[in-house]
Amino acid sequence: MEIDTVLVPIAETDTVPYVVAHAVAIAEQYEAGIHMLYVLDSDATDTDALSQQLMEATRAATDDITIPLSHSIIYGFSTEYLTHHPGSVVLDASNDIGADFIVIPRERSPNALGQAADYVVQYATAPVLSV
Repeated sequence: MEIDTVLVPIAETDTVPYVVAHAVAIAEQYEAGIHMLYVLDSDATDTDALSQQLMEATRAATDDITIPLSHSIIYGFSTEYLTHHPGSVVLDASNDIGADFIVIPRERSPNALGQAADYVVQYATAPVLSV
């Protein structure tokens, strides 16, 4: 199996170190890069602050690694419009960046990503590690 990019969707700073550790292990094994996808709720009031917190948590968790690292932000769910399932948003992003592997936290919180893990595991065409 060839893996060039490991996608890591996250929505909470608490999960970053744990999820990144798994993604780094996979990326090192396959000499791949990691793409951090910050999944934000469209209805959130201060998305700039949350995205900054997620980036800072990622920097802290990846400070000692030499793996290529990229970042992007996506809005995963709106309770007002109900236009997208957070899982489909993650899968669309995975296709857009050409991810070969997905490491997704299995969060049980009511945020966008908490609703996405089962969906991603079920419908992803790339291998998925749910942690």
